[in-house]
Amino acid sequence: MAVADRPEVTAPEEKKVAVHGAATVRFEHRHGETRLATLYHHDPLRVLMPTPRRDDLPIAVLATTSGGMVGGDRMDIALSVGSGARALVTTQAAEKVYRSTGADCRIDTALSVEDGAWLEWMPQEAIVFEGSRLRRLTRIDLSGNGRVIAGEMLVFGRAAFGETVTRGLIRDAWEVARDGRLIWADALHLDDDIAEALAHPAGFGGAAACATLLHAAPDAPRHLDAVRALAEPLAQSSEGARIGATALDGLLIVRILGGDARAVRRAYAMLWSGLRAEAAGLPTRLPRLWEV
Repeated sequence: MAVADRPEVTAPEEKKVAVHGAATVRFEHRHGETRLATLYHHDPLRVLMPTPRRDDLPIAVLATTSGGMVGGDRMDIALSVGSGARALVTTQAAEKVYRSTGADCRIDTALSVEDGAWLEWMPQEAIVFEGSRLRRLTRIDLSGNGRVIAGEMLVFGRAAFGETVTRGLIRDAWEVARDGRLIWADALHLDDDIAEALAHPAGFGGAAACATLLHAAPDAPRHLDAVRALAEPLAQSSEGARIGATALDGLLIVRILGGDARAVRRAYAMLWSGLRAEAAGLPTRLPRLWEV
C-alpha cells in the first residue's frame, strides 16, 4: 500500500535579535591616586583594563565582541571620573556599522567629569558601510573646572574594497554641558541619498573620512594657537588632511577632513597626543592599541 506523502515541514525563519550592549566605568581619586571604582559591562561590550605605560594615566579599553553593529543594535556607554581623578578610555579597534534593511543602530555615550577631574575619551574610528544607519550621541557633563578631551571619527565606506557610501543614515551629535547648563550642541545629519553631500565642494568635498576633536576646560581657548601650530605641518604634507580649529567660551573644537582615511586618523591621533601634552602635561604618545 502506498504511503501518502507527508506534508512538508518548513523550519521557522530565524530572525536576527538586536543586541543591546552596555558598559559603565568610573574612576575615583583614593589614597593619593586614581583607582577604578565601578566596572560593569554587558554583551557585546567588554571592558579591558591594561597596565598603563609608565608616567601615564590609568586606561580602560572597550571591545565589541560581536564584530560590528547591524540594524537595531544599540550600545550605551557611561564613563565618569570623580573629583581629582584622571583617566583615559579608548576602544580596542574600529567599530563597523553594517548595511541595514531599515532599523537604526544607536551608540549613546555619556561622559561625566567632576570638579578637578580629567578624562580622555578617544575611540578609534567608526566605519559606516554602504546602506548603514547610524545614530550616535556623545553627551558630556562637566562640573566646576572638570576638563575633558573627547573625539570621534567616521570613515565613509571600505576603501580597500572600493566601496563608497551613497545612501543610508549618519547622525553624529554632540552635547556639552557645564554645571547643568548646555554650552554647545552640534549634529551632523545625512539621510537617504547622501552621495551628493559627501561629494559636494561646499559639503565634504569628496572626503573619505572626518573627525572631531574637542577639548572642554575653563582655559581651553588659550591652547588654540598651539593646536593650529600642530595642524599646519599635517595639512601641508603630501596626503594632508584639511584641518580647522576654533575656540569658544571654555571650548576648543578641531575638525578634520581628508580623502585618505589613514591621513585623517594620523592627524586625529597626533593632534590628540599634542593637545594632551599642551593642556595637561601628559606624555605625547598614544595608547599601544593605536600603534598596532
